[in-house]
Amino acid sequence: MELACLDLEGVLIPEIWIAFADKTGIDELRATTRDIPDYNVLMKQRLSLLDQHGLRLPDIQDVIGTLEPLPGAADFLDWLRERFQIIILSDTFYEFSEPLMRQLKWPTLFCHRLITDEDGKVVDYKLRQPDPKRASVKAFHSLNYRVIAAGDSYNDTTMLSEADVGILFHAPQTVIDEFPQFQAVKDFEALRAAFVAASDRSLSI
Repeated sequence: MELACLDLEGVLIPEIWIAFADKTGIDELRATTRDIPDYNVLMKQRLSLLDQHGLRLPDIQDVIGTLEPLPGAADFLDWLRERFQIIILSDTFYEFSEPLMRQLKWPTLFCHRLITDEDGKVVDYKLRQPDPKRASVKAFHSLNYRVIAAGDSYNDTTMLSEADVGILFHAPQTVIDEFPQFQAVKDFEALRAAFVAASDRSLSI
């Protein structure tokens, strides 16, 4: 049996923190794992900026409520779910995901949780486990699944390395250059073709 494991932000949906940065005008919030590979360093920076500017979880959720999946993402996911079992492995948070998961027809999502106080201030975050994307693929292998994975950022590369086949999708050139062992594709048509080629079954586009 084969599983398709996908990153979420930058692959299926817009980068939430970039959208929030655009709304608030706080340029430092535009940083993602494309820029800062260490997720804990990145999140501490984000929480510090939220505290500095007096921003709360409802402020972020209001922006998320205006977002839509990336063009072509919903159709690609429909195509993929007819051919594979799908699991989204993301470093987003369940408190962010509901509006966009609804638009994507509720694929299975493994991610993290935010910790807030009674006023909605984000005071901390709880990671599901260390290196969660790679750990998930290892667990799927222990269940005798073959895994094809796709992602776009530094924090996806351990998942891609652990997978039977790893694909970079719409990744920045810095990531492509640093990880030439992964096929790099730029659009959903090419990603469909990459999954067909990677499968050990006879599939069609």
